[in-house]
Amino acid sequence: MRGAVRRGALWLLRRLNGRRARRAPAPDTGTVRIVLQHAYGMGGTIRTVLNLAAYLARERDVEIVSVVRTAEEPFFPMPPGVRVSFLDDRTRPRGRLARMLSRFPSLLVPEQENVYHALTLWTDLRLVAFLRSMRTGVVISTRPGFNLVTALFAPPGVLTVGQEHVALDVHSPEIRRLIKRRYGRLDAFVTLTDADLRQYARTLRADPPGRLLRIPNALPHLAGDISPLEEKVVIAIGRLVHAKGFDRLVRAWAHVAAAHPDWVLRIYGGGTAKAETKLRTRIEDAGLADRVFLMGSSPEIGVELAKSSIYVVSSRYEGFGMTILEAMSKGVPVVSFDCPHGPREIITDEHDGLLVRTKKAQDLAEAVCRLIEDRRLRGTLGGNAVRTAARYDLDAVGARWDALLADLAGDASPPA
Repeated sequence: MRGAVRRGALWLLRRLNGRRARRAPAPDTGTVRIVLQHAYGMGGTIRTVLNLAAYLARERDVEIVSVVRTAEEPFFPMPPGVRVSFLDDRTRPRGRLARMLSRFPSLLVPEQENVYHALTLWTDLRLVAFLRSMRTGVVISTRPGFNLVTALFAPPGVLTVGQEHVALDVHSPEIRRLIKRRYGRLDAFVTLTDADLRQYARTLRADPPGRLLRIPNALPHLAGDISPLEEKVVIAIGRLVHAKGFDRLVRAWAHVAAAHPDWVLRIYGGGTAKAETKLRTRIEDAGLADRVFLMGSSPEIGVELAKSSIYVVSSRYEGFGMTILEAMSKGVPVVSFDCPHGPREIITDEHDGLLVRTKKAQDLAEAVCRLIEDRRLRGTLGGNAVRTAARYDLDAVGARWDALLADLAGDASPPA
């Protein structure tokens, strides 16, 4: 029965799109809508999307469309000239229909998607209504669930750009199957790393999107000076989730603390109360309560980085590694596991940081100890890191988005 309903809905959608296509205006890239899960939340994807929106708003009408709202105020300041709208504002009283449909899970976003638990049938309806209301312009979606919905429901005349912030092989087989089936409908799909670009090219070779290219995240402006690298402080940043590998970092720090008890580790980032309790218990059980500190989230992470001497990445995987660039911009050398995919595309081993080729906590500890013990090496790597970060300047990365949008409008050849 559900299959028959789905086939009927797709037949009706094709008929509606055929009618729209006959009246569709010329492509317009002066209006850009960016679909984001939670614009008022905190996290790397939100920060980089706000950064992109700020650049595009210099010459375009830009609106961030937040699928949900669960906070009264934004964690990060909203860019000037960028509007924010909410499809499902959960901070305000909602009508009867919204309350009723919110009791049911999403039917459009795969349950294997990380945000599935936060979406409902009401958010499905609101997202589809938003997409179908567009007549022209560009819509940029920022995660697989929204890319899949956009690819299916965006009407003719609307230019669609999918964006990815984690590696393809992190996704479940079901999501990869849907990606293979639907991403060919997108006008463009953008990855953050060359490694991921190659994977998507192989996966989508039978039915590729209109353009498939890599554009890295741009480095936002951060408060704080270049670090003098004198403080006995190592920093890690990230959500308190399994992917960030803070369990491995605590194990590594046990070795560091034994050799250098006067150095401390500060972990910045938010998470659930359960995740924080679990990590805090791990720290206490390791006897590191006075050496490892959970600092919570900070909107001024640049200031904190400027007061550190080493930045450490213990992740099991990274979509790009925005915090690596942020640390580099403050002249802080990075020690990172060589995890897929971002770190090795940003860090040049022994030039602006150290890559740990194994997955062993002790090897990560030894690399951190090496920088603790060699002030001259810290300074050399930190100086080179500043120059590496400069290549990801907002103007340089933004120009690549300009080139893509010009290409989509038919004004230029595809960007390199």
